[in-house]
Amino acid sequence: MPRTTSLIGPSFRHATVAEAMRTGILTCPADTSLRAVAEMMASYRIHAVIVEGAESESAVSGARGWEIVSDVELTRAAARGDLQAIAGELAGANAIMITPADELKHAAELMSEHGVSHLIVSTTPTARPVGIISTLDLAGALAWGRG
Repeated sequence: MPRTTSLIGPSFRHATVAEAMRTGILTCPADTSLRAVAEMMASYRIHAVIVEGAESESAVSGARGWEIVSDVELTRAAARGDLQAIAGELAGANAIMITPADELKHAAELMSEHGVSHLIVSTTPTARPVGIISTLDLAGALAWGRG
């Protein structure tokens, strides 16, 4: 299969989250409808939206006020027929925060350990997110990193 990108980045072993993460995140309030979240994902061709104002606190990171609705939660709600769900109900209570300075290996460990495909990138657990990193971002670093 031919290569679909010519991106070359740092090697996975030496890369930081900042070098692989996506900036320009999309957020929505906790009361956003399932349909509106689905429209955001489909329109921007993304797999996750960060939910602002979530009431829970992550047991893993201590993050308060930020959660993630991924395409997986959206699909689960649709399969249950729960089409009236809102983002705050769909968001997993297991949002995990990571800093831009953390190593990619640490991001991979957190994703694997907690069974998640996205991490919120923030300078502190309560600060506004600066990005998001996904398993696909890690795959890109593994595929196209130097050395």
